[in-house]
Amino acid sequence: MPAFKELVFSGVQPTGNLHLGNYLGAIKRFVAMQAQYECLYCVVDLHAITVWQDPGELTRQIREVTAAFLAAGIDPARSVVFNQSQVPQHAELAWIFNCVARLGWLNRMTQFKEKAGKDRENASIGLYDYPVLMAADILAYRATHVPVGEDQKQHLELTRDIAQKFNNDFAGAIAEHGHGEAFFPLTEPLIGGPAARVMSLRDGTKKMSKSDPSDYSRINLTDDPDAIAQKVRKAKTDAEPLPSETAGLEKRPEADNLVGIFAALNDASREDVLREYGGAQFSAFKGALVDLAVAKLGPIGAEMKRLVADPGHIDAVLAEGAARAEAIAAPNIAAVKDIVGFVRRR
Repeated sequence: MPAFKELVFSGVQPTGNLHLGNYLGAIKRFVAMQAQYECLYCVVDLHAITVWQDPGELTRQIREVTAAFLAAGIDPARSVVFNQSQVPQHAELAWIFNCVARLGWLNRMTQFKEKAGKDRENASIGLYDYPVLMAADILAYRATHVPVGEDQKQHLELTRDIAQKFNNDFAGAIAEHGHGEAFFPLTEPLIGGPAARVMSLRDGTKKMSKSDPSDYSRINLTDDPDAIAQKVRKAKTDAEPLPSETAGLEKRPEADNLVGIFAALNDASREDVLREYGGAQFSAFKGALVDLAVAKLGPIGAEMKRLVADPGHIDAVLAEGAARAEAIAAPNIAAVKDIVGFVRRR
């Protein structure tokens, strides 16, 4: 495999209130990666419509996710910030990849089975085909790295399979057009973060989710300091004090979740947290967690509200980002069309 320029791509769906899990599992990592990589951060609105969206709400949510990116510290002058539907190469490449991917590959995707449930015959084709569009999102830029959670690892493996099959199927044309042995990289996952998987504040065995009917199960990024404090104090715990070592967190999912949240917010490890708070009662630990969460999340929520109140500025950021993204994607897709054998305008 030839060397490819290092490039990070990732996206967030605009499908409802962003919460602490989105921040710690994704957005906080996006901010840190800017120092190491060239990054593209996308609001994946084409993915959002795989299930029906109210058009007015979708517009609002695209802007809210963009506001969260900016408020958290993603710099649109350094990283490319855009929404997917403004760059047509995503959809173009997805169709070409539909003709490369195999039905059996998609049939093995567990997320479709989970999201469609028992009513899979009424699910949209888009929901079924979602992983192919995700592959196109990544490979339109020939991105070499993608930060993913555990629930997206299977989709990234499919992206690698599609890239490999395209490279194999069109090896002769790729070489003929001067692209060497392979046109697409085999994108590597960037897994990690001490709280890559943040759990519900009401049930430590379930992932924090915007679809949970209880607002007390999550901390929304737009929550004010009082709401953050109340939710932390009401978070489910057990009767035992905090252990002094991480082994003591086994079979204590709520304790493990709160320690993990503290560690991630404080850029520390679980071991660091337990060295300081091991043996403490939850009442004392929650007080410290309240102070930390308010200090870290309060300014983000306030800045998000300020940005959302100025939609013209957000739209301008997205438009500029889309132009920069298309400047990268357009020549790549033009090359793909040549490789496949299409006749195109010059």
